[in-house]
Amino acid sequence: MGTKKNFVLDTNVILHDCNCLKNFEENDIYLPIVVLEELDKFKKGNGEINYNAREFVRELDSITDDNLFTKGASLGEGMGKLFILTGGIESETVKKCFPERQADHEILSAADVLTKKQPKTKTILVSKDVNLRMKARSIGVLAEDYINDKVTNIDIFEKSNETYDGVAPELIDKIYSSHEGVDISEIDFRNVLEPNECFIMKSDRNSVLARYNPFTHTVHRVLKGKNYGIEPRNAEQSFAFEILNDPDIKLVALTGKAGTGKTLLALAAALSKLTEYKQILLARPIVALSNKDLGFLPGDAAAKVAPYMQPLFDNLNVIKNQFAPNSSEVKRLDDLQKGGQLVIEALAFIRGRSLSETYCIIDEAQNLTPHEIKTIITRAGEGTKMIFTGDIQQIDQPYLDSQSNGLVYMIDRMKGQNIFAHVNLVKGERSMLSELASNLM
Repeated sequence: MGTKKNFVLDTNVILHDCNCLKNFEENDIYLPIVVLEELDKFKKGNGEINYNAREFVRELDSITDDNLFTKGASLGEGMGKLFILTGGIESETVKKCFPERQADHEILSAADVLTKKQPKTKTILVSKDVNLRMKARSIGVLAEDYINDKVTNIDIFEKSNETYDGVAPELIDKIYSSHEGVDISEIDFRNVLEPNECFIMKSDRNSVLARYNPFTHTVHRVLKGKNYGIEPRNAEQSFAFEILNDPDIKLVALTGKAGTGKTLLALAAALSKLTEYKQILLARPIVALSNKDLGFLPGDAAAKVAPYMQPLFDNLNVIKNQFAPNSSEVKRLDDLQKGGQLVIEALAFIRGRSLSETYCIIDEAQNLTPHEIKTIITRAGEGTKMIFTGDIQQIDQPYLDSQSNGLVYMIDRMKGQNIFAHVNLVKGERSMLSELASNLM
């Protein structure tokens, strides 16, 4: 246990994580009254931030301790106290440096006053807003990002799968010839293998794409097979098909830069498994590029979200283009859409549903918070497989980054589980131009 600290919370921390009060251990938490006023503006709506605002206000309402506005209300055993600051929090320093009256400056003012009132206790302003943190530091107030749900090791999102060199050629021959695979005990790996980890094994005369199967404790060959007309173009895409096609793996994460084929591979694998699932569901969050809204759109709900769903339809058209326009495969896809077995919709419509026997693909998952990812996964019923795809370098939510978004959080928490697998796609296959831009710009 370290020295006790004071934490002043910005509104965006609460909107990011409505359970944030539980994550400050024995330290005291201070909420300037302006934070509650800001939360009140977010209570109405169906978005995640609206849900978090309502949940946090309910939690505050459950705290019946009258000391909440004076001596502080206890947050429980082993935890600090919660204070709501209502007066005496105007800082002359903040007023002089930042004269414009706005909520951010009032929160900063509260942190500055508390710093000066309790000089023996370290006071820290916690905010997801980089600019507010910079303002705080400019006047000598300590400031930090909210990092409780940040993933520290994101190196795995920059490299391809492991390659094991110097393997005995006889062992690779055995993997090729055995349908059941080779027992893990027969292979000396330099690293401990994660369940469902895919890798390349090389000798001086042959090589093989392989996967560790945690259910059979064997290493077996990964085949380069087609899925609904789509053929893998590199080793990582073959690995993706391997885990996408395995019914024992219920949760899959596909990461990679633009053009690596994440969504296309997931959709092609889903279509090849039509007989095993009642429905294929493709969804993505409604987030415009760089968080810039398209403005008012006419029509019903489906028409309004259609522009945001267009990338999913584009991937479906790529698959259709593998076949003749009047082929049975294309007709089948059209019938699936008309019959409701192939559904493309906004992610917001999933809340509250129970998804049974569904092949569920969540695109652009890097724009989701950890809580949103958890909410989606808990929708999974019996016989459902969930695929999350995303590029952690293309985040359009203002308070998420490559370490705090829900996709990396899920991968970090789920690794090591037998029913989970992750493949990072490195090589772009969309076009030479796309790959060049992704690497150089």
